[in-house]
Amino acid sequence: MGLILDSSIVIAAERLGQTAYQMLEAIRLKTDDAEIAISVVTVLELAHGSTRADTAQRRAMRQKFLNDLLAGMPVHPVTVAIALRAGQTDGHMQAAGKRIALADLLIGSTALELGYSVATANLRHFAMIPQLTIEQL
Repeated sequence: MGLILDSSIVIAAERLGQTAYQMLEAIRLKTDDAEIAISVVTVLELAHGSTRADTAQRRAMRQKFLNDLLAGMPVHPVTVAIALRAGQTDGHMQAAGKRIALADLLIGSTALELGYSVATANLRHFAMIPQLTIEQL
């Protein structure tokens, strides 16, 4: 079994002053060496946050963290199967009057398609995705 990291986990580690490598090692120790990966959607979210940093120094630190993260773990693309799963889940959810952000839906669908769980601090959104296993680290 593997683990897909949501950006909330990565952002929390970066704010605590951890390097990407320190964060990954700490997660590996907590997860019995499960494969740790991210969705390409998380890359988009982190690149956005890096670009919007309020100082050049913070922008450089965030970009280094992102670069190190990308070097240290697999990045899973949004495939046709993931898009179909996300679209079907979104259709069922909206029919029931529930909505979550597309990014979270794609990250959760990536985890489901791979048979992985999601590590997140955003329980409100991810808990609404049926059959998704959530890890709080």
